[in-house]
Amino acid sequence: MARKYFGTDGIRGRTNAGAMTPEMAMKVGQAAGTHFLRGGHKHRVVIGKDTRLSGYMIENALVAGFTSVGMDVVQFGPIPTPAVALLTRSMRADLGVMISASHNPYEDNGIKLFGPDGYKLSDSDELAIEALLDEKLTLADAAEIGRARRIEDSRGRYIHAVKASVPEHIRFDGLHVVLDCANGAAYQVAPTAIWELGAKVTSIGVEPNGKNINDKVGSTHVATLQETVVASGADIGIALDGDADRLIVVDEHGRVVDGDQIMALLGCAMSRAGKLTGDGIVATVMSNLGLERYLESQHLKLIRAKVGDRYVLEEMRKHGINVGGEQSGHMILLDHATTGDGTIAALQVLAQLVESGKPASEVLHLFDPVPQLLKNVRFSGGKPLDDARVQQVIAAAEAELAGTGRLVIRPSGTEPVIRVMAEGDDAVQVERIVDSICDAVRAAAA
Repeated sequence: MARKYFGTDGIRGRTNAGAMTPEMAMKVGQAAGTHFLRGGHKHRVVIGKDTRLSGYMIENALVAGFTSVGMDVVQFGPIPTPAVALLTRSMRADLGVMISASHNPYEDNGIKLFGPDGYKLSDSDELAIEALLDEKLTLADAAEIGRARRIEDSRGRYIHAVKASVPEHIRFDGLHVVLDCANGAAYQVAPTAIWELGAKVTSIGVEPNGKNINDKVGSTHVATLQETVVASGADIGIALDGDADRLIVVDEHGRVVDGDQIMALLGCAMSRAGKLTGDGIVATVMSNLGLERYLESQHLKLIRAKVGDRYVLEEMRKHGINVGGEQSGHMILLDHATTGDGTIAALQVLAQLVESGKPASEVLHLFDPVPQLLKNVRFSGGKPLDDARVQQVIAAAEAELAGTGRLVIRPSGTEPVIRVMAEGDDAVQVERIVDSICDAVRAAAA
């Protein structure tokens, strides 16, 4: 069944346009609430959000939807996505909701849903909710309408939980950390957690005004972080995204460290400590071939999943693996969280710095990535990848890269774009192959 509203990470779009209106948010609350009304107990949903101006509007609409079908609502205010996942489970809620468009600009917003186990919803649950969005639902009787309340200690609960992920004997005394919170959901909790563990913290991106989330700050805009790390002589820089479920790291020289290097660091460290399960890690089809080769040299395997941290998580659970993530910085550490958590991953990276006694530039660069190139081709309609000429060019490229590289071609799950990625030992060859496929896609879409 084709998806109408849900993408790779919930429902997302420009606010007051398309699917991200208060009317739709209320329907999502009614549909998701109806789907999760199971058993005779009083049902509860918890709701968090990032710092976008539109969060107030979407939150109030969701509250109306959930209470109208008989669910009680607990509101957290601004809090990271992984905090919602954690508190959904710890508070025995039937459903968790995060209002965020992650790394997108403030004009966008989104709705992410978590089941009572703290994991993102399965495809079948999302499709069931989608079907209910187009139905006339039964509302609760007047006496059964839900209540809404706000709790003030949600951030404190989350800070306590993430600090518990660091062994008690490890302190961050002597570390100078520059932390970029993207003017987003972690602007209070992440600096506090790192400071309480002993580090000196220089914070940027911690002055949200509703419109500056991800604006030239955060994991997709690391220039300011790089400059601040170098200028201040800091030991390391950490950048979170708008809802703090992913991170990018910068070493003391200002060099960017992506999710592939972080997975290699944490996975191998856990393997040496006897704490890595499944003899490998899970990454997506976009992770660099250099990561795969490095893990093989460490006698570990790499299992690849579809793009999207939810698909990484599915493979982790399927294969009994407790470390996984994405090149973009989603890190899933199942010993500590049920979803990607940028703050927990940051604490594990800092712990490795402390234990090694080495600078970040040595600890965080474990392998040399092979040349990799990704280009996007926008199209106006149709299915360019079904065109025989495109398929012929792709087949020729795959044959040319056989044994020396990889080719990944996929349509975006959120916009009319074909993503073309190739990697291999020869950068000139990689660029030529990507350009030839992009040209073929454009010709087919014309």
